[in-house]
Amino acid sequence: MPQITFPDLTIPLGSTILVTGANGLIASHVVDQFLATGYNVRGTVRNLEKCAWLKPLFASRHPSRHFEIVQVSDFGAPGAWDAAIKGVSGVASVAGGAGLDIQDIDKALEEEFPWNEALLRAAKNEPSVKSFIYTSSAWAAWTPDPTKKTKLTEWSYNEDAIRIVRSDIPPEKKGMLSYMAFKALLEQRIWDWVKSENPSFSFNTILPITVIGECLDTKNSGSLSTCGMVKWVLDGVNLGILAKIPAQWHVDTRDTGLLYVAAMITPGVNRERLFAFGDRYSWPRVAQILRELYPGKNVPVLEDDGWDQTEVPNERAGELLRGLGQNRWTSLEDSVKACAESFLRP
Repeated sequence: MPQITFPDLTIPLGSTILVTGANGLIASHVVDQFLATGYNVRGTVRNLEKCAWLKPLFASRHPSRHFEIVQVSDFGAPGAWDAAIKGVSGVASVAGGAGLDIQDIDKALEEEFPWNEALLRAAKNEPSVKSFIYTSSAWAAWTPDPTKKTKLTEWSYNEDAIRIVRSDIPPEKKGMLSYMAFKALLEQRIWDWVKSENPSFSFNTILPITVIGECLDTKNSGSLSTCGMVKWVLDGVNLGILAKIPAQWHVDTRDTGLLYVAAMITPGVNRERLFAFGDRYSWPRVAQILRELYPGKNVPVLEDDGWDQTEVPNERAGELLRGLGQNRWTSLEDSVKACAESFLRP
């Protein structure tokens, strides 16, 4: 259980927190850490039947806490969030609708922003809501490139991706830059809404980088996530895909979930962008760690593609984690070990 080191909480223990997209890798750890800290959680999913595994998972991990799931199938439907948000004290907005293969960012923005605005407005209209956290992306701030020395600030946005995507280069050459530009522009729109509407609740965004670590349910939330990529290395599959991913940063799954708790309940945290960056990583380094952990397995050697040189503003997020008794970010070695053990345990 996290050790709270400050006397006054923004949200009292025992209150209910809404976590959207509770079946996802990040959101499942957000749920887990809120329950571990002493909160109750209401999670939204698109399909109750497909996500029925969540109830027994959290009942076994946190038998003294209350976890419920509600179905929100159509994020954009009128009043979609009204029932889910009723009576909650905080909102962790983790669910996203857009995939990595975005081609038309303007169309994607017109689809994604309205339902995010609807959730924000529902929170504004619910008197019980004291805090709201929106999940952005590290890629909203910058494009990883291990050949460049870059210094990010709290308010860095990926203007390079936006410029390139807005240019006349062919769509097939834009690749992941379209998704990066979309995340930057969407977060900017959401901040514009917050500044214009000035809701009474505290509002912060969290920008997670590649998430690696323990997977709470490898079958239902692990194999299709970044944790699943660690298993690719163990199994020696999809190595061509991994070779295209440049060296950058990672963050541990548990650290990520705990940061949401810290940002929501720590007094004085408001209107901040929190960078969930724990340690540098590359897939060749992940493979090396796995070979050291499991010398009996035939873990492949991946060609070294350099090491990230980016300076990131993760000090504030680290400070918030220390407020819950965690003195440092989890190392890449520990995250990879926890991830691998999740997939290898019977």
